[in-house]
Amino acid sequence: MDLKTFIRDIPDFPSQGILFKDITPLLKNPKALRTTTERLVQMVHDEIDIVVGMESRGFFFAPVLASSLNAGFVPVRKPGKLPGKVVGETYALEYGQDTLEILEDSISKGDRVLIHDDVLATGGTAKATCALVERLGGKIVQCNFLIELDFLRGREQLNGFDVKSLMRY
Repeated sequence: MDLKTFIRDIPDFPSQGILFKDITPLLKNPKALRTTTERLVQMVHDEIDIVVGMESRGFFFAPVLASSLNAGFVPVRKPGKLPGKVVGETYALEYGQDTLEILEDSISKGDRVLIHDDVLATGGTAKATCALVERLGGKIVQCNFLIELDFLRGREQLNGFDVKSLMRY
């Protein structure tokens, strides 16, 4: 099954000049959704303790991957969204900066972690998430993505990590 046929291009979203890769047609189709989940699981070749998913579209597949891999799920969110004590990481955006947070007690030293998000673009979100996981003592086994936008070279931000993508543009 060619999963790219379920990815819709939305021009000028969320801002002028951006060609957004919309995965909602893929999520809507039961066979494409099941195939995507199976292929994402097949990309993982090591034992995983925790799957970390980033807000917000990383939440679509990360919990399902965790369940399929017999692992736990940990969310990484924007500031003020998680209850309890958090650890944050600020990272650069094209114009400004943003911050991600993770619960301080969500990862234990030595946990084997799979980081998942829907799209690898510039790599800022994924790099910040890797920093959070490592700060808590987790060992990043792999970073996996549904889509990778090669021309934005986000993979370079994740130098040293095993990066896998289901679809590349």
